[in-house]
Amino acid sequence: MKTKLVKPAPQAGSPRVNVVTLGCSKNIHDSEILMGQLRGNRMEVVHEATNIRTDDIVVINTCGFIDNAKQESIDTILQYSALKSEGRVGKVIVTGCLSERYKPELQAEIPNVDAYFGTNDLQNLLGTIGADYKHELLGERMLTTPSHFAYFKIAEGCNRPCSFCAIPLMRGKHISKPMESLVDEARYLAKNGTKELILIAQDLTYYGLDLYGKRNLAELLRRLSDVEGIEWIRLQYAYPSGFPMDILDVMNERSNICNYLDMPLQHISDNMLRSMRRGITKQKTIDLVNAIRDRVPAISLRTTLICGYPGETEQDFEELQQWVADTRFDRLGCFTYSHEEKTHAYNLPDDVPDDEKAARVEQIMEIQQDISYTINQTKVGKTYKVLIDKVDGAHFVGRTEYDSPEVDNEVLIPTDGHYVAPGSFARVHIEHAEDFDLYGAIVK
Repeated sequence: MKTKLVKPAPQAGSPRVNVVTLGCSKNIHDSEILMGQLRGNRMEVVHEATNIRTDDIVVINTCGFIDNAKQESIDTILQYSALKSEGRVGKVIVTGCLSERYKPELQAEIPNVDAYFGTNDLQNLLGTIGADYKHELLGERMLTTPSHFAYFKIAEGCNRPCSFCAIPLMRGKHISKPMESLVDEARYLAKNGTKELILIAQDLTYYGLDLYGKRNLAELLRRLSDVEGIEWIRLQYAYPSGFPMDILDVMNERSNICNYLDMPLQHISDNMLRSMRRGITKQKTIDLVNAIRDRVPAISLRTTLICGYPGETEQDFEELQQWVADTRFDRLGCFTYSHEEKTHAYNLPDDVPDDEKAARVEQIMEIQQDISYTINQTKVGKTYKVLIDKVDGAHFVGRTEYDSPEVDNEVLIPTDGHYVAPGSFARVHIEHAEDFDLYGAIVK
């Protein structure tokens, strides 16, 4: 991924810092803040550089969420630790969720790493590299995404008691960012060409309770919507229990707030929801989904589910399958349960075999594939506003307001005939649709 380097110019003689990011969009955001601080210290900074240099300081921002992510992080640490032993890089520093969660174990098993830091150790990490934390940067970042969209973290941590989730162990309790600083950050991004803000947090809908004594996401959305240059605002990672319905009113009021909501629901069986400690029932979940769709008929709903949670019976899974088929989410992701130490669910027997977990995920995604295909067919013959993300071979690749980058549908447009620059919007007439992709032509 190409990183955009801008002024101030690096100080002569300073080592290069190569930041490697693993995990979710929250980690991407954290890496961008780190790189913005390093750049503010006039250090040369790159993101996931392939041309490794012997004087490189490699900072690995790790993920510790589930087994596969943890293994990828460990493998990456071992890779760069070996390069350090061979004299091919200068220093290796590890930060992020895995380091927060397993620092003593990592120090014992991989001692060749120069330093380990947790998720809230930015100032100490900077000091180890020889940089100062600059408060005046006001959220300035070094984007690793294309400059026209940015992940926009409005809070850190989580207060929810979900039994399967280790996030509170790694990220701590929920801390909302002040509204004023978020608006300043949005203005900075807009001035530098960002057109889409993708709002992220462990739980967007909890925003403001700690700072303002109430759920204040609706007001934040209005203020971000007023920032000149921001054309799309997208909501990811909402929580169903205590969902603030007033954000839907803002979605209806403001044309630059996408008709899109990512709300991980995890399951529908009351047995599973109770054991998962989700604070909601099957009927309340169904009522909430219906109420959201009634309030914003054009909304695109995305959810995430877990298969193979401890105690998930065939009946629980059949109930989940039927609900997915009946509800017809626009977008859906599904994952196998990961048995995580120190979580509440770790006390339960991990009694669904791995191959059965995988088979259940496959069955859910087969149902969703058919749903997605049917929904996409209704879009053929219609024209949509599309944000062009990139050029890939013979196609421009973009997204409608109903799609988030990396995880949702894409719109493919032939490059012959018209040119449209990545980062710009185009009117696209949909001519053909597949399971997860739309194909169209630019409308003059």
